[in-house]
Formats: sequence, structure tokens, C-alpha cells
Amino acid sequence: MLGFAIALPSLRTNSNPITFVQNLPPALFLMGPTASGKSALAVQLAHALNGEIISVDSALVFKGMDIGTAKPTLEERQGIAHHLIDILDPSESFSTGQFRNKALALMANISQRGKLPILVGGTMLYFNALSHGLAVLPEANPDIRAQLDQDLLDLGKDALHQRLALVDPEAAARIHPNDPQRVQRALEVYAISGKSLSSFFTAEPAIALPYRVLKIIIAPPDRKLLHGVIAERFMAMLEQGFIAEVEALYQRGDLNETMPAIRAVGYRQVWSYLQGEIDQATMIDTAIIATRQLAKRQFTWLRKETDALCFTTGQSDLLAEVLADLAKTTQEA
Repeated sequence: MLGFAIALPSLRTNSNPITFVQNLPPALFLMGPTASGKSALAVQLAHALNGEIISVDSALVFKGMDIGTAKPTLEERQGIAHHLIDILDPSESFSTGQFRNKALALMANISQRGKLPILVGGTMLYFNALSHGLAVLPEANPDIRAQLDQDLLDLGKDALHQRLALVDPEAAARIHPNDPQRVQRALEVYAISGKSLSSFFTAEPAIALPYRVLKIIIAPPDRKLLHGVIAERFMAMLEQGFIAEVEALYQRGDLNETMPAIRAVGYRQVWSYLQGEIDQATMIDTAIIATRQLAKRQFTWLRKETDALCFTTGQSDLLAEVLADLAKTTQEA
């Protein structure tokens, strides 16, 4: 079981503070599918546990992308420090390695100040990089890359994604067919090494994460309920001005649909609408479907987190239940 060497006196359950029994600083991972209520719970936990929040989200890093990412407003943050939000222009990229380096530096700083790092988000690849380190992948092979480029032109992105599903179903579930660069890279790794890309990420970490991590998962009781929430939230985003937000990016002239920021779910669909490729009804349908597919991929990752404490979105006394289970877990460690 998980346990820690330092106490957090701000957390009390039945008047008993959590105690930590191992000589490593604590950290909390709060994970879940999109639209599950992670951000609000994270703020409540930060207040209760004297914590600061580190965003684990590949889209929240971009400035000017607020509505479509459901970025918590300053009011919703309730005075809690949020890190790795609004740190890049949408023209820039943010690799998994950059995230890991910045997150580890922030975790160290937060811990040194006597606070609890609370890492919250739905980019499961980032959580995996923290827990297991970065995989050392084979270097690119120009000949194989050229062949895959030709296959993409001749066969199309869907055919390449189907090929990936045969050799690496886990990567295929994680990588969307509309992301041919990542599909090609996964196929390239398999062609070079004879091993799936996923096998590199699931290998034992060379260096253990220097924290005692408690993991929390929050999710709706069933996917059908989540699907309804996703549709309602996207329609609310449209009412809040999401199309205008994407149009401001579109009008800049220096961004295009191949960039990571514009490939974000919702943004790429509105971008296609602004380019005249699809009508508004199709844009809405495809954006909602893409968000549901994102949630499905997140659930695929979350099923592996067998050591996590699991809670239901919207359950009564959620914060009290989470704090009680955290206390019980650490006391049993």
C-alpha cells in the first residue's frame, strides 16, 4: 500500500490526521475521463490538503484556448495555484519530455515549500511518463519513413490506422486516425524493432518516481451518462463563444491544422467548419463523437490503474469520501 514519511496536518478524518510512513514526499494523481469533474474536485482537495495543482493536460498549456479546453477560470481556481496552464502560444509544441521535466521541477518546488503536489488532468500519456519515465525509442529510419509517407498517400490514414491496430492495438486505441504522424511513428517503431510502441512505454522504469503517489480516479457510473454530459458541455461551449475563440486563432494566419494546438479535440472540428469543409451540424456531431472517442481512450488507460481509489462523478459527499479513503489508505500502509 502507499504511504508517506511526512504529515499533512490540514487533512483530518474523524479528527485524526493522515500519517505517512515512508521516507518520500507525497504526491496526488487525480485522473479521469474528460467532463468527469476533475478540476472542481482538485480545487477542493487543494484547499483541504494544503496543495497546489499541476495540470496534466496537453491543451491547457496553450494561451487563448480557454472555452474549448474547459480551462478553469480564475474564479473556479479559488485562489489555488495552478501550474502548466497558459504557458505556450498555440504555434508552439509541447512534448511529453518537456511536460515531465517541468512537472518534476514543480513537484520538487511545491514539496520543498511544505505543500502537496496535486496532478490533475486527462492526458494519460503524461501520467505514464511521470510514473514510468520516458521510453528510449529507436531512431527514425529514413527508408521506412519514406515508405510510410508513400503508404499514407496511396492508402490513406484509415488504412494505416487499421494496420497499427493489428500490430499494436493499445497504441491504435490511444492514437486517433486523424493523427497520421503519430500513427506512422508507431508503425515505424514496430518496423524497426519488431516490438510495439506500447511495449516501450510499459517497460519497468529505469528510475523510480521519487514520490509516494496516491492515485484517485473520478468517473461517471457509466459511459452513456458521460456521453450525455459531453454533448451538453459542447453545446454550452458553443453558447459561450467557442467558434469565435477558434476563429481568432484561424485569423492569425500563422496556425494550421497540423499543429498540436489545432489538432486538439473540438478545435480541429471547428477549424474544418471555418475552412468550409463541413457545415455547422456536421461540426457539432463530429466534435461530440471525437470527444467521446477521447473518453474511450482515457478509460482504456485508466483500467490499468488498479492501485487507484475510485469515485463516482456527482456522488454525495464526494470530498468527504475522498478524504476518508485517503486517510484509511495511508493509515493501513
